[in-house]
Amino acid sequence: MLGMSHAQAWEQQWKAGEVAVIAVVELPPQGRETYERIRRGGPFLHEKDGTVFGNRERMLPPEKRGYYREYTVETPGARDRGARRIVCGGPAKVPHACYYTADHYASFRKIVE
Repeated sequence: MLGMSHAQAWEQQWKAGEVAVIAVVELPPQGRETYERIRRGGPFLHEKDGTVFGNRERMLPPEKRGYYREYTVETPGARDRGARRIVCGGPAKVPHACYYTADHYASFRKIVE
C-alpha cells in the first residue's frame, strides 16, 4: 500500500475485510473472562492490566498515546503473564474496539460480538 499512511492502509484493509476478526465466543475461556472484566471495569488480576499500550508494533490503527490499554489473558501453566492479551481502545468501560493477540503482539484479531 505504497504512498499511504499506516492509518489509511489499515482502514483500507478493514473495509476490504482483510483484518482478521474473532468472535467473543471463539476466545479461549480465559479470554472471555478477561473481556467480561473489561466490560465491567474490573477487577483485574494483574497489576499491569489497564495500563497504556503504546502500539509500537503499529499493528493496530494509529491513535494518540493513551488510547489503547492492555489486559492479560491468563495462560494455564504459565509462570508469568504469558503471551496472550486483549488490547482495547477508547473509553475504559465502553471501548470503541478490542483486539486479541495470542502471540504477544505479533498479530491481532479484532473482537466482535
